Amino acid sequence: MRRHLTVFVAFSVAISSCSSTPTQAFSSSSSSSSAVTNTDFTRNHKATINNGWAMSFLPGTDYLAITQRTGGLQLLNHLNGELKAISGTPEVYTEGQAGMHDIVPGPTFSSDGTVYLSWVREHPAGAQGVVGTATLDTSNGSLNNLNVIWEQDPAPGSGHFSLRLLIAGEYLFVSSGDRQQGAPAQDINSNLGGLLRLTLDGQPAAGNPWNNERWTMGNRNILGLAAAENGELWITEMGPQGGDELNKVVAGDNYGWPQASMGSNYDGSDIPDHQSGDGFHAPAISWVPSISPGNLLIYSGELFDAFSHSALIGGLSGQRLVQVTLEEPAVELNQWPMEARIRAIAQAPDGAVWVLEDGAAGNLWELRP
Repeated sequence: MRRHLTVFVAFSVAISSCSSTPTQAFSSSSSSSSAVTNTDFTRNHKATINNGWAMSFLPGTDYLAITQRTGGLQLLNHLNGELKAISGTPEVYTEGQAGMHDIVPGPTFSSDGTVYLSWVREHPAGAQGVVGTATLDTSNGSLNNLNVIWEQDPAPGSGHFSLRLLIAGEYLFVSSGDRQQGAPAQDINSNLGGLLRLTLDGQPAAGNPWNNERWTMGNRNILGLAAAENGELWITEMGPQGGDELNKVVAGDNYGWPQASMGSNYDGSDIPDHQSGDGFHAPAISWVPSISPGNLLIYSGELFDAFSHSALIGGLSGQRLVQVTLEEPAVELNQWPMEARIRAIAQAPDGAVWVLEDGAAGNLWELRP
């Protein structure tokens, strides 16, 4: 366990008067010795979403697709604010952290409407995460031709599914949580507790380190997954009590869980810290106490110059937006209090950053300079 606490600087927030579409102005604060002063932003309220979990802008359209953990998929026209429910979504198991999870457009979305989705379904052994493809018709608001292409090992309980999706080139990356079991994260024959690399039809990709689905092992609960412009993959994952992590993805590496963590068990018992020479990939950044990273965005737009080549992380328990640089060594640059649990982050086509609050009646905000 980590034996000292990360110290956070105070925040400065200026709240403007509210209108029917409230706007709030935020000034940046720096977690490093050299303050970044040009990342102030205002946030504009765009919608209210019930139990939103993930969101993706759909290329070639004016739509933002938003999954709802309790089941359902919404399309928001981000130009005129029209929100509509999508028919044909799969039946989902919704206990605990289970439910509808991620959605990403496929490489051919612009021509055929293919999307990739992840969700949780009931299973005789407890619950099971799955990934499927479908055709999304934005004109009539329907999901068609749903087909399951990958299945997570089933397990009892209702937590740590992960199920974040990323398409990078000809590969589909899927984060698979440890399902609160711990040990499967160190079992190369399990598909729990790691990042998986699949073909676009859900099969193990050739050249994976263990000749199966696994790309990494020793991961607890990866809820953030993103690719940098240089092709590097980065993940954020929930630690136990403390020990949340930002990690650079290296094929074949073991990230230590449950044998090493900068946090401790919920019962207060110790977990060995990451140590040099322990054979595990140590985190680029760890947070003690927890911020509970709910999602990860590597910014590639031009609207926010100071976000270039850095990442934004939404904090759930931390109720904040965190900026980190991905240059080695990774450094936390800024934090902004958001006064709510942040579940999802996405970059709009114009470079604006959209953030979605967790839970019932979660606010969807557009951030602009």
